Amino acid sequence: MDQVLAFTIASFIVIAVPGPSVLFVISRALAYGRRAALVTVLGGAVGSFVLAAAVAAGIGTIIQTSALVFTTVKLVGAAYLIYLGVKAYRQRRELRAAFEAGAGGAVTGRRTLFEGFLVSVTNPKTAVFFAAVLPQFVDPVGNVAGQMLLFGAIFAVMALAMDAGWGFLAGTARAWFGRSSRRLDVMGGAAGMTMIGLGLGMAVTARKD
Repeated sequence: MDQVLAFTIASFIVIAVPGPSVLFVISRALAYGRRAALVTVLGGAVGSFVLAAAVAAGIGTIIQTSALVFTTVKLVGAAYLIYLGVKAYRQRRELRAAFEAGAGGAVTGRRTLFEGFLVSVTNPKTAVFFAAVLPQFVDPVGNVAGQMLLFGAIFAVMALAMDAGWGFLAGTARAWFGRSSRRLDVMGGAAGMTMIGLGLGMAVTARKD
């Protein structure tokens, strides 16, 4: 229980510091509303757990020691964020039309879930945390894989709750933007530029040995 508590505290600190996943959720909430943001958060939580499972299976060690694997994972996530950002920016006027029609945004369902998953599973911050930090809380005498999966589940649930809070707040602020067509255009453009910036930032993230 001491190890679980220590890991929970460490996870809280890591999740509380806004990273690519949190800012992506906020961008999604501003652009498409609370529903899309919450589905994105769910996809992100699944992605976090998949990363933990990968560490439990030994892949985390490869990410930690191989610069090539780390760079590949990082660039995949960065490229996808930039792609989504460019798309959101180009479609910013469509966002206004959808909002005015009461559609609440054009991104929903499986696509949004997958986008949240991919951004999370390729997040260098989470990958390095699981690969380098998570094993330090494991008792080598017990079931190592089982403990890692438990820790991964704890992290995913915490990320789900905290990121959902960010998404809910940002989605609520979206109503204010919806009172002006110009604000909607600015919001759609800003959301796109934010995702592009996140992708570029992720691309230049250095490894921490």
